[in-house]
Amino acid sequence: MRRAWSVGILATLVLACGGGSGVDAGNPLTNPDDGPAAGNPAAPCAIPPEAGPEDVSSPDNVVGDGTPASCTGEAFIDAVALGGVITFDCGPDPVVITLDRPAKIFNDTGPRIVIDGGGLVTLSGGGTTRILYMNTCDENQVWTTSHCQNQDSPQLTVQNLTFIDADSRGETEYDGGGAIWVRGGRFKVVNSRFFNNVCADVGPDVGGAGIRVFSQFEGRPVYVTNSTFGGADGFGNTCSNGGGISSINVSWTILNSVFSYNHAIGNGGNPAESGTPGGGSGGAIYNDGNTMTLSICGTLIQNNDVVAYGSAIFFVSNDHSGDVRIDKSIITGNRGGSWYPTYPQISGHADTPIVVTDSTIE
Repeated sequence: MRRAWSVGILATLVLACGGGSGVDAGNPLTNPDDGPAAGNPAAPCAIPPEAGPEDVSSPDNVVGDGTPASCTGEAFIDAVALGGVITFDCGPDPVVITLDRPAKIFNDTGPRIVIDGGGLVTLSGGGTTRILYMNTCDENQVWTTSHCQNQDSPQLTVQNLTFIDADSRGETEYDGGGAIWVRGGRFKVVNSRFFNNVCADVGPDVGGAGIRVFSQFEGRPVYVTNSTFGGADGFGNTCSNGGGISSINVSWTILNSVFSYNHAIGNGGNPAESGTPGGGSGGAIYNDGNTMTLSICGTLIQNNDVVAYGSAIFFVSNDHSGDVRIDKSIITGNRGGSWYPTYPQISGHADTPIVVTDSTIE
């Protein structure tokens, strides 16, 4: 059953996502601080402790010595390689740190790895590279167990950060994941923004311009809390599938966040229709695989677009398990695609339970 919120709350949530014009997608952002704020300030959902920010009062590694010039891409890459709790000391003003290659997590530097930008740090891929990579099954990043696809660490949190202008289209082995690519361990995003990131233009199962995730420990969910993907015209993220986020065999819990103006630009779906390269599904969110759930609360999903399926959400469980739960949220104005068996803008098997409470889908 659908329940509409009052018009006043709807208007407040729509305004919270920004709505002003930004820059053309694909062109570098010159001032990310002109972009929308992180998260949905009018959202009503309580944040459980495991989904909230991590304590960074005693950092293990600090990027910078108090000046903007000291906060370089190289310094950030080095700090991530050391692991632990990472903060920044770049001075009192916002800074943009541009990378020329991804910062990579080493799996033996945890178990807890936290990267906290203090609300002042923007990490940029400069239009040429992914920003952050973690893979428990990558031998180059150190194997720490014999069951890399299901181990409890590293437990990576990114918080109080902005990720812009990442581009993973040059990646050949671990594709997708424009800004962040994760496999294994645990992963969480808090109070962060994702603007103008891109990944593969086409392909049936590649995606996640903002984030791509695989194989979380014991099937536990990835938490996304108080975060924004796009949020205003010109700040959106673009990939073949999953303009905001993408995953295979992964559950998500998304709280008090915003997904808007993101784009799934592939063509032909998954599996790819004859004569097409595949893709074009999940304007905001792309979930594929088995035994997974998607839980959304206090979140605005608006003005995303697709070519194939799921202008807002693509959720396909191959073994027909799992469900979608949408509470106190608004899904509206997402465009394109087809195959909407139960609700508009949400593609998936007709027998997948979709539980909607105190929300608007239109």
